[in-house]
Amino acid sequence: MIESLRAGLGDGTIDAVATDHAPHAVEDKEQEFDHAPPGTIGLETALAVVMSELVEPGLLSLSRAVEAMSTAPARILGLGDHGGPIEPGRPANLVVFDPAAQWTVEPPFASRSRNSAFLGRTLRGRVLHTMYRGELVVHEGKAHR
Repeated sequence: MIESLRAGLGDGTIDAVATDHAPHAVEDKEQEFDHAPPGTIGLETALAVVMSELVEPGLLSLSRAVEAMSTAPARILGLGDHGGPIEPGRPANLVVFDPAAQWTVEPPFASRSRNSAFLGRTLRGRVLHTMYRGELVVHEGKAHR
């Protein structure tokens, strides 16, 4: 199944890469596995997982990865002020990342969650800065509030 997903993303059958943001209270997550709601941090690791598992081994070009994580989801959802060109008058929704940076997934996370399917893994590609509607929300890899 994983190989089919990789192939589908590479050949365009799958249009986009997305993460699901469904936060749960700590007391809901700290139960027996079978009773806890599903989920893991995705937003903080998504780019690095795509870079490490798809771009680095040559299964996906960097430009296709960027498209699958930015312009394609915006187009699918009809979000005209996301994923478009950088030009005067458009909202500054931008991500600056270092595609060569290596880092190990470990807490603390910007999210309140502590659960990650990638804990302890070394990944390549690190988000450095994020702007949302012209406001800096991630600076030097840390949530900026």
